[in-house]
Amino acid sequence: MDLPDLTGKRALVTGVTAGLGTQTARELARAGAEVILVARSAAKLEATSAAITAEIPGATLHPVVADLADLSSVRRGAAEIAQLGPIDLLINNAGVMAMPYARTIDGFELQFGTNHLGPFLLTGLVLPQVIASGNGRIVSVASHAHRIALRVPLDEPRTQTRRYSKWGSYGESKLANLLFVKELERRLRAAGLPVTAQAAHPGYSSTELVAKSGGFGGRFMSAVTGALGQPAELGALPTLMAATAELPGATYVGPGGLGQMSGLPKVVATRRRFVNDRAAQAALWDLSEKATGITYP
Repeated sequence: MDLPDLTGKRALVTGVTAGLGTQTARELARAGAEVILVARSAAKLEATSAAITAEIPGATLHPVVADLADLSSVRRGAAEIAQLGPIDLLINNAGVMAMPYARTIDGFELQFGTNHLGPFLLTGLVLPQVIASGNGRIVSVASHAHRIALRVPLDEPRTQTRRYSKWGSYGESKLANLLFVKELERRLRAAGLPVTAQAAHPGYSSTELVAKSGGFGGRFMSAVTGALGQPAELGALPTLMAATAELPGATYVGPGGLGQMSGLPKVVATRRRFVNDRAAQAALWDLSEKATGITYP
């Protein structure tokens, strides 16, 4: 997949120190974009920046430490990002998958907090910079796993009222990504702002997320994914297409192979009924604003 010339463009990518995030940032830099690299580990950010620079001499990179599981860290990172000027492209890539039950520092269930609320806050904080670009784009990296969600995550996010399922919670957090894109795009259009919101999913890709889910199941799934999953270089292509192709707002991009599990990227559809539920989109938005303390412009 050939990317357009991105010289003069500024992109922000979260979760850049492994897998899909590293590949996405690398290819954007290769296409000429200035890239803001966001991750929670300063040491890993330094290593990623050095690796990209070694491969692409002259790449302009700005490492920024921000932990999406910590809203105060997101605010500190956004304050640093605010000094860099307009942002043409924001890619919300960072996330965790199928983690054992845990809470973020702010008291949210870890996967919902990291995969949805952290990106929701970051997007809102940097949105003025995306608007300032004059033709901005926001891409959320979702997952085929949104299809396993049995409900929209609208419970009070600091209270655990149901039996915890690590895969069920992951599916709900990825469903939240799609609901967020739909509602964000609707609000952008209603406000007449020069920004579009898109979504992408990587299919069945071999990344370290599976191994981090822990336990025997995580190790087994990691081995299977390593053997059968497509490499990160292919898994990142839907994100790159969503970020750079001429597409209408709220487009969903995924692999074009059987079952959207692998292959070259194309526009795909989701038939999960929750995704297009306007009431659910609005309810999740209201919950997210209250939880994070931000009101979008």
